[in-house]
Amino acid sequence: MELDKNIEKLLEKYFEATTTVAEEETLRAYFAEEGVAPHLEQYRPMFNYFSNAKKERYTKQVPLTPRKKINYRWISVAAVAVLAFGIYFGNEQYQDYQERKQAEYAYQETKKALNLLAENFGKGTEKVAYLQEFEAAKQKIYNEN
Repeated sequence: MELDKNIEKLLEKYFEATTTVAEEETLRAYFAEEGVAPHLEQYRPMFNYFSNAKKERYTKQVPLTPRKKINYRWISVAAVAVLAFGIYFGNEQYQDYQERKQAEYAYQETKKALNLLAENFGKGTEKVAYLQEFEAAKQKIYNEN
């Protein structure tokens, strides 16, 4: 009975992670025996697993092969090729973009100029109409005399 109370206290310490290595060994030894108290029987598989897991060893041979050397020369050559390709075709695309931008600007300016001309032409046409009325009135006055 005294042992069970001691084991219960050790279990509480174990689950709070405050036990020492010697106390954990006491717990493992207690749960490895046959005379475990019935209310503590539920912890037996856990401590048996820890005891068995401690004995397990990896026995297969781990192949240790040296890494392959990376040939940085070919990587640098490929990087330079990609960079040159990007600069050549990127520059061409940029020049096409600039030309389109200039053409768009010229088109907008021409459109503004033609709209201004059309507006002024419309005003001039109105003035010519007044001038034609003035001519007609003048002709009537001179013809009546």
